[in-house]
Amino acid sequence: MSLPVLYGTAGSRAFRSIWAAEEINLAYEHVPTSFRGDNQTEAYLRINPNGRIPALVDGELTLFESMAINVYLARHYGQHLIPETDGGEARILQWSIWGISEIEPLQMQIVIQQFFTPEGQRDADVIERATKGLSRPLNVLNETLSTQAYLLGDDFTLADLNLSGVMDLLKMLAFDFSNWPAVKAWLAACYGRESYARAKSVGA
Repeated sequence: MSLPVLYGTAGSRAFRSIWAAEEINLAYEHVPTSFRGDNQTEAYLRINPNGRIPALVDGELTLFESMAINVYLARHYGQHLIPETDGGEARILQWSIWGISEIEPLQMQIVIQQFFTPEGQRDADVIERATKGLSRPLNVLNETLSTQAYLLGDDFTLADLNLSGVMDLLKMLAFDFSNWPAVKAWLAACYGRESYARAKSVGA
């Protein structure tokens, strides 16, 4: 039986799925695929017609979108990442969707300005508004984590991997989390996992 094949690079949103594969110790084939050309080849567009990364091929199944890939990987290969409690998987989806709707758009505004806009053309107002905008969701997250180690309780689950995977860009930005100490401690715990370090080295 062939191994699952994961397309992408650690320096992209594909990192979330690479991390999930490493967290569950999945035996998989990694095909380095960048978002600067590899994703537009005819062969890759047959796998993901959106021309985005990551993508997963597992037997007859082809998937795109990192969150969908991660839910699939956990359900089929890493069930320990999905709590058996009532509503466990729904809460994983809740925090995963929350991350890509409440956190990611704002952090991407900062990323675009700091990494993709020439220094003399950067808009400080955009950065300031996005930074202030992040306060609301970070307050929600900090309150949740102020009474428990992880999003769903005492154990690391796919919810933590997916959301902290989204927020990895804020780590790259050296974002100041001093006003959200519970979030800072939670991120340190997530990023301190051996699987995180292994995922960062994939395709590096």
